[in-house]
Order: sequence, then structure tokens, then C-alpha cells
Amino acid sequence: MALSRREFIGATAASLLAAASPDFLSTSQLHAQSTLTPDQALKELMDGNERFAAGRMISIEHDLQLLKERTVDKQEPHAAVLACADSRVPVELIFDETIGQIFVTRVAGNILTPEIIGSLEYGAAVLGVKVILILGHANCGAVKAAIQGKGVPGQISSLFPHIQPAIDQAGSDLAAATKANAEIQAKLLSESSPVIAPMVKEGKLKVVAGVYDIATGKVALS
Repeated sequence: MALSRREFIGATAASLLAAASPDFLSTSQLHAQSTLTPDQALKELMDGNERFAAGRMISIEHDLQLLKERTVDKQEPHAAVLACADSRVPVELIFDETIGQIFVTRVAGNILTPEIIGSLEYGAAVLGVKVILILGHANCGAVKAAIQGKGVPGQISSLFPHIQPAIDQAGSDLAAATKANAEIQAKLLSESSPVIAPMVKEGKLKVVAGVYDIATGKVALS
């Protein structure tokens, strides 16, 4: 019997946990380094985006050498972002954050794959991020290609099934499909991951969706 996407993601996440070391997610080893609440972590991201869009960035003023020395042995990010691989979406700049502050995963179309799910679970359960943002962006080539549905070389078409639910919901409107895709990926992650879902339910973690406007530099949350 064919699995639904939700069942596939849940089974994939479970298999990733089963394959991990027994001590990997033991209760005694789990700890959240960030002292921020999920709401505060999200505000930190959005405040940084406001600075970026207004040209008032402060992260570049930090001493990079000191930051490298402070993070050489550990990382304490307060947020994780799943973004598109598009070169016009520099996550740390968009949110005016610097070394060690955002746990970033990237793949064309900002879609969930087994590797992305496992990475975000690690960010939440081990690194202690308080918010996960699924970030789409204007003029996304992956979403556009999925809408067009034309033949493409190599493995590019492997992206399309992940994006198709958004097209089914929003139609051929690129902006609407991009927004829907980010929302669908966020919902799947927050409800299907056996690591992330209970953290969301207990209020320890937020999973949100947003779209980055390349022209204005602003991120709009859904």
C-alpha cells in the first residue's frame, strides 16, 4: 500500500532515530542552550529582518575573531531556518544574525527530505533551537519549474512531488504556490516528526512559515 506524504515523513523520521546511537537522544543528554522562549526566538529573527530591510544591520559590527573563538567548541543557535538553496537568500544576512546564532538547512524549494528532517530534529532536540522557520522566497525557480511541469535533466524533477501539494492548493500563481509550499512543509514537520511534534505540543518549540521578498528584503510570516 502506498504511503501518504505524512506517513512517509513520520516513518522516515522514526527510522532516523532508530539508526542513531541509543544515547543520542537520551533525556539526560538533551538540553536547550538558548534561554529564549519560542516567541522570543521568533521575535529575534523578525527584529533582525527589520534591521536588514532598513539597512541598519548590526551583526557585521561584531568581532569575527572573538565569535570564532567562542563557537569553536560548541554552537548555541536560538533558531533554525529551512531555506531554499537560491543564492539570493543569504539567511544570516536576512535576519541580521552572525556566527552561531542560526542553524541553517537549505535545499531547492525549501522542501522536507529525510536528511532535512533529521537535521532539523538535531537542531531542536540536541542544539535546543526554540523556533524553526520554513522560508520560501519570491520568484522561486523550484516552485516555478514544478508549476510548469516540463521535462528537466538529471534529478531536478525529484523536487516536484514535494511541491505538488502546494500547486494543487494554490494553482499556477507562483506567489500563492510559494506561500502554500512553505506552510505545507511547516505543517508536515510540526505534525509528523516524532521529535518535533511533541516539542511543539508542549510549547517548547515553534514551527512557522514565511516568505522572503527579494525586492524589499522583508520576510512575511504566514
